[in-house]
Order: sequence, then structure tokens, then C-alpha cells
Amino acid sequence: MTRRERLTLHCVAAVVTLGVLAPLITPGYALSYDMVFVPHQPLRWELIAPSSGLPRAVPQDAVVSVLSLIAPGWLLQRVALAGAMYGAALGAGRLVPSRRLLTRVVAAIGYAWTPFLAERLLLGQWGLLLAYAALPWLVAAAIGVRAQRRGALPRLVLAAAISAITPTGGFIALVVTALLVARRQAPRTTLAAIGAVALLNLPWLASAALTAAGGTSDPDGVAAFAARGENWSGPLGALAGTGGIWNAQTTPDSRGSALVPVVTLVLLVLAVLGFGDLRRRWDPGAGVRLAILAAGGFVVAMLGTLPLTAEALAWAVSAIPGVGLLRDGQKFLYVYALLLAVCTALGVERLAARVAEPRARLVLVAAGLLPIALVPDFAFGGAGALRPVSYPADWDRVAAQIAGAPGEVLTLPFSEYRNYSWNRGRTVFDPAPRYLPAAVLADDTLVVGNLVLEGEDPRAARVRDLLAAGEPVSQVGTRWVLVQHEAGASVPTGALDGLRLVHDGQFLDLYTNPTATADQTRQSGRRWVIGAVDLMAVALVIAAIWQLRRSPTAW
Repeated sequence: MTRRERLTLHCVAAVVTLGVLAPLITPGYALSYDMVFVPHQPLRWELIAPSSGLPRAVPQDAVVSVLSLIAPGWLLQRVALAGAMYGAALGAGRLVPSRRLLTRVVAAIGYAWTPFLAERLLLGQWGLLLAYAALPWLVAAAIGVRAQRRGALPRLVLAAAISAITPTGGFIALVVTALLVARRQAPRTTLAAIGAVALLNLPWLASAALTAAGGTSDPDGVAAFAARGENWSGPLGALAGTGGIWNAQTTPDSRGSALVPVVTLVLLVLAVLGFGDLRRRWDPGAGVRLAILAAGGFVVAMLGTLPLTAEALAWAVSAIPGVGLLRDGQKFLYVYALLLAVCTALGVERLAARVAEPRARLVLVAAGLLPIALVPDFAFGGAGALRPVSYPADWDRVAAQIAGAPGEVLTLPFSEYRNYSWNRGRTVFDPAPRYLPAAVLADDTLVVGNLVLEGEDPRAARVRDLLAAGEPVSQVGTRWVLVQHEAGASVPTGALDGLRLVHDGQFLDLYTNPTATADQTRQSGRRWVIGAVDLMAVALVIAAIWQLRRSPTAW
């Protein structure tokens, strides 16, 4: 690409990013479902590797905690979200094998402005969005490693490191690397690439192996997290258009249009038309291998929607540790989303080649604008859904009081998600575990519609039993009990008996427990193992950066 073409792609990525994240120009924190950023997230072992829960946010929370030492949370949130949007658009535009700039622009917009990205952004899964953005760069690097191009391996490591910020992203990065890099004639290169990506997955794998929580999950979660139809085409049509998330509250209203399945069918036809060009222009077999990966991800996304496969998956998640990662199968759709964007862009280019200029250019421009026209309510933070707010001053006061006498905190009402008035009533994960400078015992039960999915933390189960029996929570032995007002639930009568109120605020009450017990858990061995694994992963990333600085190559 020429310098002008590269600059154009950067401009397109910037415009798309600004179009989606414009509300974040204002100060504050956009809090939505799983997306919780706080002013300064403390660096605690429970965030690095939960001792009694599954490592769903490992190493994501640890990365944020480390970066919080040098940057405030509001800045980290904007960098993460802007990086996801910008990186997705730029990566897809650079990946598509075409000499025509407008074709690259079609791929860039087609990958960055998707129902998948919109739905996961509104659900607050910013770590998964970073993995989504890293995928085009990972694929390009994997193809380069297979072709033994200079600098490809360290680029692969960096892209995989971004992907591995969340377990799903790390797992997908490992599978993509294994299939795209594998080459019988170069066993050392193959093993080096796969081994490096496997090492980057060790932080969450080690945490999962050493946690006190069981590795199995509630089988009812399969039905709760199954892909959902968004219009008359049902779940299959929704997935074909990269949508179908289980949470209806995070689905853009435009996805319910009767025209969406028709346009999706047109895009699929164009993608089939462009797949032949992808196979011819890429290294031998790379296009087919990526198609196999995309098909595999699509099948995983469909597992929870079909009667026989749903039953089999429900049995597997309840009997086999780790299979719960597949419950929310729609997450695995983003390899398909990348293939669809790249092949559709090539298909449009092939269609445009049949007409004379300037009509050919108009065809490509129209194709580039089509994703925005299909999901117009993705703009401006999902039609205003992502609007920054400020934490009440109560949070700082309570955090300071706990910091003066550190000890475990029990947060009430005992529910995983909150609906605060100061957050405009939008559902958000309880901020206490990330805001407070102490270990926080919180509920891990998830309510999805009418389904209640049991968590894995045995201590949280004990709290639920005490509350159900009307017993005081002081028996749990935590030093502090935090009561959050306007959190969407109430605290049972008698639960606070025996506690002493030390902070009475508008939004938060803090109680101290005179009968608190010291934490007798011995975790030194566990922490040494996890710390060593984390350091190895960090060392690998530093080595990759150092190698690129010594031998700079074009991305």
C-alpha cells in the first residue's frame, strides 16, 4: 500500500471509532453490564487470580490494575474501547488482499460496524472486543509465520497477547494459530508459534486449575445463553448476520427489521463470490483454513439452539470442567465475522469490475455504507446507551475507610448486577470488587430472564443460604459489610444484626463486623505458581516487542 492509502485507512478507522464512541468525549465512566471501570482499580490477588471463583476476568482485571498505577480509569476505558474499534477497522482493511483502496475500506467498515461488535459493546465485554480487533492482525501474522516472513512471529505474539486478555479470546487465538501456522516442513516454527500462544493462555488456565471453585457450570446456562432470533429468520439468520446475542437488552432495535435477513442473504452471496479471490490471492490453503475456523465458530454458536446439541452441551458443562466456556457460543462467531467482511469486500470488488467507472466506484462506496445503514443505532454509543456518569462521593469515602483497616468486604444486596439511579437505571456489574481496596465477597448467581443460574463460589452459596434463612451475615466472618442503596434489590430483615454502622451515606452504608475472623487460607504456594506463570507471559511479550524494535518490519 502507498502512504496515501495507509493514511486513508487510518482516517476511516478514526471516523468509525468517533461515530460509535462520541459520547465518551464527555467526562465520566460508561457503565454497562460487564463493563466496570473505576478511578483507580487496586492491584489485589483476587483480581489477578480469584481464589474461590472461576477466572472469567483473568488476566483482564490484572492488566487494568497494573495500568491503573500510571493512568486513571476513565482514560483506560477510552483507550480500550477506541483501540478495539480502531484496531478492528484498520486490521480488516489491511488484511483484505486487494490493490483497490475502496475494497479495503469496505472490509474495514464491514468488520468494525457489525451487530456482533455492537451487541458485545453494549454488554460491556470490552476484553472480547480487543480480541475481536486483534484477530485480523493475528491472522496476517499467522500467515506470515507459515510463509517464514521476517518479523512475523513477534507480531503473532503481540496480537495473541491482546487476544488472551480474556479466556475466550486466548482460546480462539490458540486455535487460529494452530491451524493457520501448522506446516509439516517447518516443525520448529510451528511449535514455537503454538507454544508461545499457549504460554499466553497460561495465566487464566493456571487460575482455573488452582481455584477452589468447581470447574463445572449450571447446565441451565446453555438455554440461557443460547443464540436468540432477532427477526423472522430466527437464530440461524441472526448468527449469519453476526448477531444473535442472548441478551435482548443489548440488541440494537434495527436488528428487528424484516429487511435484515434479505440483506444478510445478499452479503452471503457476495462473500461466496469473493471467497474464490481470497483463495487465489492468499498463500496456498490459508483461505480454506480460515473458512474451516469460521465454520467451526459458527457451529459452536449454534450448539445451544438445536435440541440434540443443546442437551449434549448441557450435560458436558455440568460434567466436564472447562466446557462452560462454550455456553455463550455466540462469542465464537467473530472468526466468521472477519471472513464475512473480507470475502464480502472482495465479492463487491468483483461485482464492481463488471461495470465501468465511475459506477464501479459508486458500487464500492455503497457497499461501504451498507453496514452503517443496516445498524444505524450503533452510532453515538448505541443511540446514547453508553453515556458516561460519575460515581457518587460515597464510593471514595467508603474506599478510604476500608483502606484504613483492610479486611474482606461482603456486599449487599446479594446480587451480581445493579441498577443505580445515578447510572440512569442501566444494568451494571457490581463495582465493589474493582473499586474497594480489599477482597470482596459478592454473589456469583446470574439471573437471565426467568432462569437463575447457580454460581461456583462455595462461600457465596453460604451467604445465600444465610439470607434465605433470615440469619445475620456476620456469621460469614467478613470484616466489613457494604449495603448499596438503589441497587435494584433489598436486604432481608435480620441480615445486619450484630453489625455496627460506621458510614451512613446517601448511596452506601458501611458496617463493621465485631465478630470478624482472620482469613486462615494459605495461598502462598498458589500465588507463587500463578505469579511465575504471569511473569513468563509478560516476559514473552517484552521479548516480542524487543525483537520488533531490533528488526523493525512493516505491519
